[in-house]
Amino acid sequence: MDVATRRASQSFAVGPLAKKDGDLQETHKNLVVPPTPLDEGWVKIQRDQEEREAEINKKKQNAITRTLWTLIMIGGFLLCLLLGHGFMIVLVMVCQTLVYREVTALFSLGVSKSEDDENKGKDPWSKTLNWYFFAVTNYFLYGESLIYYFKHVVFADAQLLPFATNHRFISFMLYMFGFVGFVASLQRQYLKSQFGLFCWVHMSLLVIVVSSHFIINNILEGLIWFWLPASLVICNDIFAYLWGITFGRTPLIKLSPKKTVEGFVGAFFSTVIFGLLWGTLFMRFDYMICPAHNLGVTALSSDSCVPNQVFVWREWGLPAPLRIAASTLLGRTVTTLPYATYQFHLLVMSCFASLVAPFGGFFASGFKRAFNIKDFGHSIPGHGGMTDRMDCQFLMGVFTYVYYSSLIREHHVTVGSVLQTIVSGLSLDEQLELFADLKRYLEGRGVAL
Repeated sequence: MDVATRRASQSFAVGPLAKKDGDLQETHKNLVVPPTPLDEGWVKIQRDQEEREAEINKKKQNAITRTLWTLIMIGGFLLCLLLGHGFMIVLVMVCQTLVYREVTALFSLGVSKSEDDENKGKDPWSKTLNWYFFAVTNYFLYGESLIYYFKHVVFADAQLLPFATNHRFISFMLYMFGFVGFVASLQRQYLKSQFGLFCWVHMSLLVIVVSSHFIINNILEGLIWFWLPASLVICNDIFAYLWGITFGRTPLIKLSPKKTVEGFVGAFFSTVIFGLLWGTLFMRFDYMICPAHNLGVTALSSDSCVPNQVFVWREWGLPAPLRIAASTLLGRTVTTLPYATYQFHLLVMSCFASLVAPFGGFFASGFKRAFNIKDFGHSIPGHGGMTDRMDCQFLMGVFTYVYYSSLIREHHVTVGSVLQTIVSGLSLDEQLELFADLKRYLEGRGVAL
């Protein structure tokens, strides 16, 4: 029996003793009992329990959504990988567009509310110019890549030749149109906000679009130079989480309180082992290691190529102590150990992905703290914004391109490079003379033209 019922019973029990209407009214008043501390405590417990259940249900729903979209992203990534270089390039361009949108949208958070209300609707060209500069930057950078990697196409096609020979001038003039448009849109009372947005946009273009340009160059050099570095970053992130929740005790950096030293160290060794195994597996496929000469190539119609020397298997003669130990362990005579130079490069890329690339994520965490936001956006349900997924990938992609172009790329004379020299360095008469000489040479070799 609760407190209210017990008090009501007591009130009705004294009812027969009441002789006057006033006493009956007083007895009726006793039916309305004010809450006691015991009642308030019980209500509070029920409310807390309901809140905990709601929080648990919310976490379960978020986990389901996050898992579902993780599978969707992995499936889409693998599908683009199988469909070829062109689809991978489109995927990178979509990702960079979403990241650019999320980062440039943060500028409005840096403007005070009163100033934002005052400026609202006063600069109608700001968003248009932002995306104009984005389009021009993409035109310049990706045009450079297409001209470099597909010389044999653009310099052999009369319709593409003006684009190839005048690309940089066209890009500069397009940028100048945007610059003039920006200056023409300046208004005296909003100069600080407009110039702040101008600088914000250009820094975003430098960090996002230029980094994406290098990543696309990695794809054109061979899918393995994109697939492997991206896999290393994902692997490191997963193992840092697993080691952190299992053994994590010591905070690593204040910008990311959930990151631990134990998770960082455990992820390093895990990523190195994963990188060696994963890279050794995929370096066996021509589809992964061959540069792109045709954007229509897929996993089912891949072409063969002369592999870069780093992918060629070699034999290392084991010293006597190691030879004896290996022979005893394997139960057969072992005198050499097969290896590929690419495996040493895997060690370098794995170390960078484990020790340096995570600081791209720490940088993004500090950026979000500066704006007091949890995620950059909501482009991916359950994961936040695209920037939250690409922060480390940009850093890793730029490193891979610089490392590859400096230490690994082989420079050979190609048909495209010769054609570029002929088209850009010889006059029309000289080109015809060269063609006649080349024709006589081939006919002398027995080639019918």
